Amino acid sequence: MSKTLVAYFSASGVTARTAKEIAEAVGGDLYEIRPAQPYTSADLNWMDKKSRSTLEMNDPACRPAIAEPVEHMEQYDTVFVGFPIWWYVEPRIVDTFLEGYDFSGKTVIPFATSGGSGIGKAEESLRAHCPKAGWKKGRLLNGSGAGDWARQTAQP
Repeated sequence: MSKTLVAYFSASGVTARTAKEIAEAVGGDLYEIRPAQPYTSADLNWMDKKSRSTLEMNDPACRPAIAEPVEHMEQYDTVFVGFPIWWYVEPRIVDTFLEGYDFSGKTVIPFATSGGSGIGKAEESLRAHCPKAGWKKGRLLNGSGAGDWARQTAQP
């Protein structure tokens, strides 16, 4: 029997709402990619060149620690990975997540939220960080329709 995980990182709650809608639609387990050191409002101030998020995104090798691992990752065949777009790509903590598990033989489906950027550059980056996964085309989801999209996309 196939099992689905909906893993997501959400800084402001927008991606979390989308992830919950997807998990309900596909009957998947929900996992929040939470940083070991939570982000403060000041950390997320992208206009401050010295804010934590800016420093992380300016360092391609940065891998923020995750608070808790996924339990029994081997049981999942399909993994939706959700995140807000930061600097045209996924936040570095998503790279930490992707590089922390063996995705060989798993189907991975990205989804993102954004105020204006597309998901294309993020998809390229995700594939580079996790080349052994079977990637499906992702989608930028701002608003309704996440559940319908997820059900269609999760089909073999």
